[in-house]
Amino acid sequence: MTLRTRVEDAGGFVTRAELLRDVARAEVDAALRVGEIVADGRGRYATASTDEAVRAAHRLGGVLCLTSAALHHGWAVKHVPAEPQVAVPRNRKVAASRRQGVRVHWRSVPDEDRCGIATGVEATLVQCLTQLPFDEALAVADSALREGVPPATLRRAALMARGPGAPQARRVAAEASPDAANPFESALRAVALDVPGLRVVPQRVIALPDRDVRPDLTDVDLGIVLEADSFAWHGDRAALDRDAHRYNLLVVAGWLVLRFSWEQVMLRSEEVRAVLVAAVALVQRRAGSPAA
Repeated sequence: MTLRTRVEDAGGFVTRAELLRDVARAEVDAALRVGEIVADGRGRYATASTDEAVRAAHRLGGVLCLTSAALHHGWAVKHVPAEPQVAVPRNRKVAASRRQGVRVHWRSVPDEDRCGIATGVEATLVQCLTQLPFDEALAVADSALREGVPPATLRRAALMARGPGAPQARRVAAEASPDAANPFESALRAVALDVPGLRVVPQRVIALPDRDVRPDLTDVDLGIVLEADSFAWHGDRAALDRDAHRYNLLVVAGWLVLRFSWEQVMLRSEEVRAVLVAAVALVQRRAGSPAA
């Protein structure tokens, strides 16, 4: 087994003391000279291919937290942080030069709340549900469920939450769904959940005369369908033709279909909310009931 393989098997990072338990000092120094492993700090080594966020946490002797930890667990997020988010002990002094390119959070993370180089699943959920904006927290929770985190674990994390973010954590846990397809759709649902009178569910099957369709979000009572239209899924003529046909079938079947772009949902959510409020008012006027 090469020294590089040893480090990769350890998660991509290791301390010098850990290496010297099994490997001669000369072998470690030789691997450093040829670049088989690289030094990320005094007595801290990684491979050149180790994830940059992991290397940042290892270099500072901390753990990935918040959105960076969510990504480490394999969950999708609304926004990938520009800098790795790393938690270090509250009393740790970290020179400004060592903090460059890293978002440092001074907080103590007990051993039971760690999972390797990141906060554990429940600790990560508690942080994200309480500290991120509602739409970002919902995207993390949806993805965690989609990737196999048991709903009971999510509920337990929400109940563990304390402080000003606890009410949001409980709300996110109550609204989270493994049926949400991606963070784009989760963010659109987050906006819709704040519109009075609108109650959408993700990926619900609608039976049409010649086929079943599964819109991104549906309010059955109001007859409203919301579609998160990603260019990645509509970038060729065949996709455009298929979706245009599907949208037309929904409209002639009596559904009000609203389509939103990535830029609208991710960058201009107030614009999306205004359209949704107007749509609810339109449906209610047509039904002869006063707008909310």
